[in-house]
Parts: sequence; C-alpha cells; structure tokens
Amino acid sequence: MPEYRFYYPIQVRYGDLDPQWHVNNARFLTFFEQARISYLMNLGLFDGHSFFDLGLIVADTHIAYKAPIFLDQKVQVGVRIASIGTKSLRVECQMEDVDTQEVLSTAEFIMVAYDYHVQSSKPVPAEWRQKMAAFDGLPT
Repeated sequence: MPEYRFYYPIQVRYGDLDPQWHVNNARFLTFFEQARISYLMNLGLFDGHSFFDLGLIVADTHIAYKAPIFLDQKVQVGVRIASIGTKSLRVECQMEDVDTQEVLSTAEFIMVAYDYHVQSSKPVPAEWRQKMAAFDGLPT
C-alpha cells in the first residue's frame, strides 16, 4: 500500500481534553471524520454544502489508540482509500505527531455508497472510483 498522499491538520482544542488532560477517545472519531470529509472535498467529490449529497455512510469503524494526544501537540491525519468494492470503500486513516511522525492512532472505516434521498445503498459512482484510484494509486 502506498504512503498517505492526503493529510489533514488537526487543531487540538481545550474542549477535546478529558480529566486526564489528554484528548478524549471519543474525539478521535471526530478528528478522523473531519479528515475523511476533507479528503472527499480535496478530490472534488463533495462540495461541503449538502449532506444529502455526500454519498457515503459509515458501516463499520475500528480505531486503535497508540499514544495520548495533548493540548499543545501538532497532529495530522493521513487518509487513503485502501480498496474499492461494488458498493463500499475501505478507508484507512493514521493520526500522527507532525514533529516526530509518531503514530498516535490508526483507524479503518467501511464506508457504503449511499443515497440519502431514497435511504438506500448504491454502487460506488464511476467518477469516485476513478478519482480515488488515481489519487491513492489503486488498480482501476
């Protein structure tokens, strides 16, 4: 699998911290979500305005917590498409310290192509397949 070609910077906020003064585990999901949305916008697959036109829904999530994240830490999330099926994508993410490149967390998401207007899964659009495969170096 190629390296991550898309990174999204995360600004750790005071409100992201828990009583132990590190980022609460629930915030990791939000950080990964923001990075995934930014990845789609970067590829021109989502305009960020109509969530009914987003075209994806989360079906499965796995997060591994490797190290705590603190308020003053510079963090980024790498996003890549690991595989594209008929109706789903396997998205891999890696959160890392910008200065040391230490891996802080990894995640895998199964995203299903979804039509929110009729509330049903659908095939991954050809345009999405082509753009994602080209960007992440996947076979078409």
